[in-house]
Amino acid sequence: MTSIIARSAESVHWYRAEDGAPQYTVPSKKDGSERPTTLGDARKMNLVPSVTTILKLSAKPGLELWKNEQLLLAALTLPRAPGEPEKDFIKRIIADSKETGKAAAEAGTRIHESIERYFNGEQNVEHLKIAQEFNIVLNDHFKTSPTQKWIPETSFSHPHGFGGKIDLYTKPDQYAPDGIVIDSKTKEFTADDKVVGYDENLLQLAAYRHGLGLPNARCANVFVSRTQLGLIKVFEWSQEDLVRGWKMFQCLLHFWQIKNKFGDEHAK
Repeated sequence: MTSIIARSAESVHWYRAEDGAPQYTVPSKKDGSERPTTLGDARKMNLVPSVTTILKLSAKPGLELWKNEQLLLAALTLPRAPGEPEKDFIKRIIADSKETGKAAAEAGTRIHESIERYFNGEQNVEHLKIAQEFNIVLNDHFKTSPTQKWIPETSFSHPHGFGGKIDLYTKPDQYAPDGIVIDSKTKEFTADDKVVGYDENLLQLAAYRHGLGLPNARCANVFVSRTQLGLIKVFEWSQEDLVRGWKMFQCLLHFWQIKNKFGDEHAK
């Protein structure tokens, strides 16, 4: 039986092994326009996959449950057009179910961009108050100086064969002798809600701190509410958890390399 649910292409981010610079696209041979970098390009150009690419191998039960709920809601509420073929109706249901997630992602991207630009020294940003509160909450939680230098959007590559881009971090200083690594997330929650990190967040931060060469850095997810704008909560991971997360990430990385026959030791 032929599936009538189309598979969507997943974006994969790549970084240059020699300097950690992003290589998300490459010029097309046909017309020179930019196209997404492929696995074949990565082999030729000595690129490494992103941390988030590796983490796609890990199951995300909570996310899958939410996606299934959106799919069922769309199926229950979307009317079928008279004479509409089943295949076309199913395609419309799938497209409709993704609209909520798309809207949330777009809102999250705008907030994320505002925070990045603010920490780069800009004041004319869309969500200035959120960015300012983000800074206050960070410095209050980590007991850093109000003038703490938080470094945004730093990319890297690691000798183990992975790369990534970090939202914020601090270099070791008197306030944070081992440095601090931050990954921000937007989600729906109120002041009364308990906000916690999940394993995929843990693995991501554990890999990031090793990627930066700060293997003992404090790590936290900073959650920005889309429900109550200006509400920000910090979830800091324990060092014990981060050690466990690094071990888990390395297992996923090794599996990804073997599965894709990627890297010199896995090429054959």
